[in-house]
Amino acid sequence: MRLRFAGFGGQGVVLCGFIFGKAAMLDGKNCIHTQSYGSASRGGLTKSDVGIESGEIYDLVHDEVDVLVTMSQQSYDAYRGALVDGGLLFFESDLVTPAKDDQARSFGLQATDIAFKEFGRKTIANMLMIGFVNEIAEIVSPEFLLRTVSGSVPPGTEEKNIAALEMGMRHASAQMGLEKSSR
Repeated sequence: MRLRFAGFGGQGVVLCGFIFGKAAMLDGKNCIHTQSYGSASRGGLTKSDVGIESGEIYDLVHDEVDVLVTMSQQSYDAYRGALVDGGLLFFESDLVTPAKDDQARSFGLQATDIAFKEFGRKTIANMLMIGFVNEIAEIVSPEFLLRTVSGSVPPGTEEKNIAALEMGMRHASAQMGLEKSSR
């Protein structure tokens, strides 16, 4: 599975990729993680690619991805063409408006708004998105994701970050329940 997290500097997209990669290794899978960002550490276009496989991984660069997570309109516009037909698109619904002709299965979450209202910090939106993405895409075992988050965030913030991750999972479950009932 090939994933790309994208947004602007300061949204924590590199940390998202790192967490998924580390959790995948704990889950017994092979992974690679690459990142790129503009010269501005805050506000510039940022991406974090993760490849997760049960077997060997030979490609370090992802021209196409199975899962695209976009936290800004600029990142969606820049990377939507890399998403395979029928891939999964996750987006920050207050900041991204997907094209109407997009062939992806799309899932939006108001992560930044929820993070601010529930936790008083917009910077925790990435944890909401991690939980949201994993609950729907079933990339790694939630047990390993929780363990990885706990060991990857600044000391003293573990509890809030775990709570945000779990809240993202609940939002995904609720959205999936709505999607199933509308079929």
